Amino acid sequence: MSSRNKEEWRRQVLEPALKRFPQRQERFLTSAGIEEECVYTPEDLAETDYGEIIGYPGEYPFTRGVQPTMYRGRLWTMRQYAGYASAEETNRRNRYLLEQGQTGLSIAFDLPTQMGYDSDDSLAQGEVGKVGVPICTIQDMGVLFQDIPLDKVSTSMTINATAPILLAMYLVMAKRQGVDWAKLDGTIQNDILKEYVARGTYIFPPRFSLRLITDVFQFCAQHVPRWNTISISGYHIREAGSTAAQELAFTLANAIGYVQAAIDVGLDVDDFAGRLSFFFGAHNNLFEEVAKFRAARRLWARIMRERFGAKDSRSWMLRFHTQTCGCTLTAQQPDNNIIRCTMQTLAAILGGTQSLHTNSRDEALALPSEEAVQISLRTQQILAYESGVADSVDPLGGSYMVESLTDAIEANAREYMDKIESMGGALAAIEQGYIQREIQESAYRYQRDIEEGGRIVVGVNRFVSPYPSITGLLRIDRMAVEHHLRRLDETKRNRDNSRVAASLEALKRGAQGSENTMPLFLDCVEAQATIGEMCDVLRSVFGQFQELVAI
Repeated sequence: MSSRNKEEWRRQVLEPALKRFPQRQERFLTSAGIEEECVYTPEDLAETDYGEIIGYPGEYPFTRGVQPTMYRGRLWTMRQYAGYASAEETNRRNRYLLEQGQTGLSIAFDLPTQMGYDSDDSLAQGEVGKVGVPICTIQDMGVLFQDIPLDKVSTSMTINATAPILLAMYLVMAKRQGVDWAKLDGTIQNDILKEYVARGTYIFPPRFSLRLITDVFQFCAQHVPRWNTISISGYHIREAGSTAAQELAFTLANAIGYVQAAIDVGLDVDDFAGRLSFFFGAHNNLFEEVAKFRAARRLWARIMRERFGAKDSRSWMLRFHTQTCGCTLTAQQPDNNIIRCTMQTLAAILGGTQSLHTNSRDEALALPSEEAVQISLRTQQILAYESGVADSVDPLGGSYMVESLTDAIEANAREYMDKIESMGGALAAIEQGYIQREIQESAYRYQRDIEEGGRIVVGVNRFVSPYPSITGLLRIDRMAVEHHLRRLDETKRNRDNSRVAASLEALKRGAQGSENTMPLFLDCVEAQATIGEMCDVLRSVFGQFQELVAI
């Protein structure tokens, strides 16, 4: 923490930052005509006894936010998650959301795409287009982004085991649009470690998966400098049943594993760390979630500076996307979910998120309808423009409760991280089943509390009413899926299959060796190879991961 007083910090940091945003001034009037400041510091408080001074926003260790202005400068990216049926249907939904004021794209892929199978594979039957968009070839990617200029919008892709392939398709699509890769903004999740403990859409054994991830780090550092090469996810860990402290600890332990793997293959930490991003869930306890986000920034800043010796301040910053937690939504009284999601959205904003998805009221029953996603987007917009919560940087900073919770969650998370470190790191802890067991036990305790009435869930175990019918649920159009399958068939029949075979053989040789796989994926995509064909090659080289089941 700098020894500067607030006036010095305001003159040296805040005023220059605000000059970039002339419409967002340092002081503002509330609706009652009361003048407020956009940042409060310990100097604005009465004498306190809660311990360490919490510091300024935009400065190490970033407890109060990664930017000095936070939302006084620019609002978080409103990025609603979408994908279903076919590339055409998903393109239509994304363009609708952009027309409604969404400021970034977030693509959901179906299970066959996530698991590296083409839509016409027998193992894909019944799953095509059900929980996301099916993408098999560059033709599908072209339809998905039709009339969406890639240099004008940032895109997040929730894809892990097949992340390098989907990124390659995106880059080829950008090339066809004439967009310089240096202008692309976006993220691939590319976080395979949490798949082994919380979600299950893995393909290859962990150590081979880590190789693909570090290949992406290296390639993007050289060719796609503004791209976030990984979104290290606590969201799915929380959805699987972890506590807030476990979500934080296990996510950061995985992150340490990725950073170390990149360093081990010869990358300089400051060459890639600034493009690492994170993804957390926002659960129901408002203040605990705010404290979790603040503790996450502080922990990561210290890890990067003290453990890994990063020199660039951007390498110390924990930037994160937030999604409200689907596991909190109920099929009973589904309109209650609007209130739950609003509360969770508020927690993410107060916690300083950079990007945000708000779940929809009907997601305990089906993929969200157009009406439901509009309500979710409006939730963010109303909080952004009508509530006043975006006017002040870290408005809860200095609260005795929030600061105490921040310290407690950090300490709890550190205990877990020390335990994982003693086991040899995240990968070893996963291989030994430790993280999986901790999540399972927490999930069991949570569910038992609900069933025994110790934890109240409105409409489920208290204030119950007759189960209402709900209309307007989204149903997957079978004709849209059939159209997608016909396009896949036409692609396979009309492409130059000798070129496809040559590109796949080159990928096989590269996978058997040590060269970066990203250029090989790009060649395969250009040749119109499918995602299933590329993954079959990798399966033949790497093998497939089989989870050990205790009996």
